Amino acid sequence: MSEKTVLVIDDSTTIRRLCDKELSAHGYRVLVAPTAEEGVETAILDRPDLIILDHQLPGKTGYEVACELLSNPETATIPVVASSTLRKKAYVEYVDCDNVVDMLPKPYTPEALIATIENAIDTGVMVVQSQSDGSSVPEVIDELGESDLTGTFGCFGLREIIDLLNNGSKCGMLTVENESCRVCVYVDRGRIQAVTASGLDPDFVSSKMPESLAELAPVIKFTIAGRRGSEIDGLLGLLDSKVLDPRLLKKLLRLQAAILLRICFTTQVNQFRFDREVSPPHLFKKLPLDSSLLSLLVESALICESGQLPECAASEGYARKAIRGQNLDRAGLSGRHMKLMNLVSEPVSVAQIAKGLGWSEEEAIRVAHGFEMAELIEKVSLDVKTKVFGVIADGEQALKVRSFYQQSPEHVAGKLVRDSAGLKLLLRRTRPDVLLVEVGDESQALLEEFAELLSQVRVVGIHTGEGDATHEKIASMLSGDCTVESIREAVLEGSTSTVEV
Repeated sequence: MSEKTVLVIDDSTTIRRLCDKELSAHGYRVLVAPTAEEGVETAILDRPDLIILDHQLPGKTGYEVACELLSNPETATIPVVASSTLRKKAYVEYVDCDNVVDMLPKPYTPEALIATIENAIDTGVMVVQSQSDGSSVPEVIDELGESDLTGTFGCFGLREIIDLLNNGSKCGMLTVENESCRVCVYVDRGRIQAVTASGLDPDFVSSKMPESLAELAPVIKFTIAGRRGSEIDGLLGLLDSKVLDPRLLKKLLRLQAAILLRICFTTQVNQFRFDREVSPPHLFKKLPLDSSLLSLLVESALICESGQLPECAASEGYARKAIRGQNLDRAGLSGRHMKLMNLVSEPVSVAQIAKGLGWSEEEAIRVAHGFEMAELIEKVSLDVKTKVFGVIADGEQALKVRSFYQQSPEHVAGKLVRDSAGLKLLLRRTRPDVLLVEVGDESQALLEEFAELLSQVRVVGIHTGEGDATHEKIASMLSGDCTVESIREAVLEGSTSTVEV
């Protein structure tokens, strides 16, 4: 939410305090005035985005104030919400006031206040213009197309949306909603700069904070909603005067972001929208996170309760998950935890991760869980599989090999490359059990080049009708019109039958 200013003109101290407290907590800048005169003067000087106007003020009615605002070109377009205990008797007076866009009957709850103000902020200027010149308005605000990107998570995942924005170095606010809360992720310069939320109990986040941040935990009720009120101004003042250690506060904001993102990645999120050029709250401008999604998800996994960690059976482990176009930024991730990616080029167990990196098994589980949420690694079966490398340039044959891999996941761990350069990279990491190679003049050179590395590897050839089809290393040969099933038989059953070529 971009910073919006709301002016409250009301002689009731209780109402002014309520509006200041609730609206500030939802990210609004709040101005208050106890009299009509002060209210009009403040409206002229500060040009608020919305005015909440009490109907019965000392010496003047709200109707008179609304007319005065409407008659001044500097304040005529400011939307006004009239509020009164008289309800219908009072509201009828405002029928001819083009600047009055809604009514807020007293007494009202904080929820009614927020709902009314949010709607008036979104539609107020448009309604004022419509009431002034008679122009039409859409029935629902979505028809305005205000957001630059909107959708549901039926097709795309949250990681994909955040990667899309960060890969494109977009600047703005991504809003994600589930059944109980709304989380706002501010992105800029290819990284996450702030994360706030509404509809979430601040105590839930406070309870997750470590002992070292216990003294700062109470400020979460201001930071979680991205407040812009006097409390945040006070925090900024303490930072400027060096009374408050900015490193501690930034750590708190980082943990807050990690906890809120974890909620998004572990619950059913329904819809999202992105609004460009929406700036984060002032506190985050001073202390931007400048972190990658991966680092925040790993952070969340490190502090979550043990019962929230996924179970990993003895027959399961982790392996790298390669996704084209995936954002690989690791800003904010410790060098210690970056090492995990070097260990999972092939499936490894949690115990192997812990031993290989000198971690405890619990740390290995937690860090792997963070990487898994970021979709950089995935849980895989550790049951013994046949490792198959394919060196296939022909598109039609490559499609068959891919289909074979996809149809035999319980038996095969397959990799597919186009040439000897790709094979060389694969052989640096591990040796296959079977090599599928497109037979021809180039394959002759390939088998000679890697003869030593492939000495214990069974080679299955696919002959497409060109070049020399003979080589002592080829154990079985398939014709160019072979099927996925014949590839499967040759690879998994070790068939040595050959076809005439």
